[in-house]
Amino acid sequence: MTLSDSHKSDLLLVVVTLLAALSWAFSKEAVLLMPPLLFMAMRFLIAGAILALFARHRLKRLSTGQVLRGARVGLVFGSAMSCWVMGIWLGVNLGEAAFITSLAVVITPAIARVFFREAQPVSTWMAIPVAICGLALLSLENGFRPEPGQLLFVLAAFVFAFSYILTSRTANTRTEVNRRGETVQKEKVPALPLTALSMTTAGVVTGILSLIFETWEATFASFTGMMFWWLIASATIGTAFRFLLQTYAQSLSFHSHGVVILVLEPVWVALLAWVWFAQTMSPLQIAGCGVILLSLLINRWTVVSKALRGYLRKSVRARRIARIRHARGA
Repeated sequence: MTLSDSHKSDLLLVVVTLLAALSWAFSKEAVLLMPPLLFMAMRFLIAGAILALFARHRLKRLSTGQVLRGARVGLVFGSAMSCWVMGIWLGVNLGEAAFITSLAVVITPAIARVFFREAQPVSTWMAIPVAICGLALLSLENGFRPEPGQLLFVLAAFVFAFSYILTSRTANTRTEVNRRGETVQKEKVPALPLTALSMTTAGVVTGILSLIFETWEATFASFTGMMFWWLIASATIGTAFRFLLQTYAQSLSFHSHGVVILVLEPVWVALLAWVWFAQTMSPLQIAGCGVILLSLLINRWTVVSKALRGYLRKSVRARRIARIRHARGA
C-alpha cells in the first residue's frame, strides 16, 4: 500500500514531535553534567552551522536587511531558550514543564492582537482562561507558591510567543509604512536560512550570557565522552535533523491540520520523563496538564474541526465504496 503525500506528512510530523521530546531528555542529561547556558550556546552554534551548510546558497542571496531581521528573531529566541534551559536545570518535572511551555501557542495570538493589531478568532480568547486554569492547578501543588523553575517556563512561553510572531513576520513578504510615511516592502527570509541565522544568533546570545554568569574552566578541563554525546545528540537529532524533517514534512502537504499533530510534543515529553527519568506527576499536576492540552485544542479548534470533518468524510466515502464493491461481488 502506497501512502499519499498527506499521510506521509502526518507520519513525519509525529516523528518530529518524538524528536522534540527526545531533545528535552538530551538537554536534561546535558545540564546535569555541564553549565546550562554553555550547553545551549554550543548546541545552537553546532546546529546553526549544520543548517547553514544546507542553506549556504540561499544565505549568500540575502540582503543585509534580511540578515538583520533573521538575527533579530535569533535574539528573542535565544532569550527564550535561556529561560527554558535554566528551568530544566532547576529540576522542574519535564512533563509539567513541556505543558507550561506549550502555552506559547495560546499566548501568541493574544500578543499578536495587542501589539500588532492582528484579528484573532473567538477560539483564541476562549482558550486563554482555560490555559490560566491549567496553570492554577499546577501551582496548587505548592499551595499557590509557584516554583522558580515554573516561573521561568512561564516567562519562556511569553518570550517564545514573541519569537513565533517575529518568525512569522520575517518569513513572509509584507508591506509597512516607515517613519517618513513611505510604503515599503519587506522581503521574506526563506525558512531554512532564517532558522540557520536564528539558531546561530541564539548560540551567540546564550554564549554571552554563559560567559557572564558561568565558569567554563572545570567543564573543558574534564570534558567527558558523555558530555560530547548529549551535546551532539541535542544539536543534530534534537535540533538540526528535527527541523529539516519538519520542513520536508510540511512541504509534502498543503493542509494546515498538521499543526495539530505538533500538540503531541508535551504528551511525549511527559511519557518520556516517566520512562527515562522515573518522573511522575500527582493527580493535580496531571489535571493541570490535561486542562492546558484542552486549551491548545480550543486555540486550534478551527483547524481541529476541519481535520475531523475531513476524516469523517473520508471514512464515509470509504465505507460507501466498500459497500458498492461488496454488492458487486455478491
